Amino acid sequence: MNYNTLLTSLTDGVLTITMNRPDVFNACNEELTLELQSAFGNAVTDESVRCVVLTGAGKAFCSGQDLKDAPTGGGKRSLQDSLERRYNPIIRAIRDLPKPVIAGINGVAAGAGLSLALACDIRIMSSSARLVEAFIGIALVPDSGATFFYPRMLGYAKAFEFATLNKPINSDDALQLGLVNHVYHPNAFKDSLDALALQYALGPTQSFGFVKKMLQNGLTSSLDEMLAMEVDYQQRAGNSSDYTVGVSAFIEKRKPNFSGK
Repeated sequence: MNYNTLLTSLTDGVLTITMNRPDVFNACNEELTLELQSAFGNAVTDESVRCVVLTGAGKAFCSGQDLKDAPTGGGKRSLQDSLERRYNPIIRAIRDLPKPVIAGINGVAAGAGLSLALACDIRIMSSSARLVEAFIGIALVPDSGATFFYPRMLGYAKAFEFATLNKPINSDDALQLGLVNHVYHPNAFKDSLDALALQYALGPTQSFGFVKKMLQNGLTSSLDEMLAMEVDYQQRAGNSSDYTVGVSAFIEKRKPNFSGK
């Protein structure tokens, strides 16, 4: 599909979604958030998509809500409407997508833009990028899933500090705190991101989706619940064509050629 605020490309099973408002550091206006919903929705049903990369054009990943974006008809923006209709559906779409989603944090990720990155399954960060909480600076509270992700990734004390003092986190600290998985020099960032995305795109896509669902459930479920879920999903995985391919490749000591099904 053609979008006005996104660039999309599909190569070797990797769908790259690039937020494309570089003149405002990819701040989210109405159109961008609705187009993100559409792009992630299409990724669910498109079998040629086996991994999704979310990144930003220019110097930023995403600076959060565009505060200059006036609501249709004028007047004061309803923050409730913005969250329920625009942002929360994106967060749910990323978390529910049964395929790996990688955040390529090429530059600053702030406010709801940071929430978009944290909703992804894995985060690759440029050493020149920063993570900024931002909300408290305009007397708002973290949203778009931030209060779900912060304490799980940082622990309560660090989460409270980050959410209330609005002190940016650089790439080294983000890696140490567990907010991102890998940090690369800007010159190596894109190639490293592309290599990881291709690795996921060539893998057993259905099994990746199962792992994603299981680990999310594991955050809140009991041991007995997860043991039962493992039985169910392991049987499903064992019925897949990729399981047959994987076992044959293992026995024959060669690299498997997974179809993702």
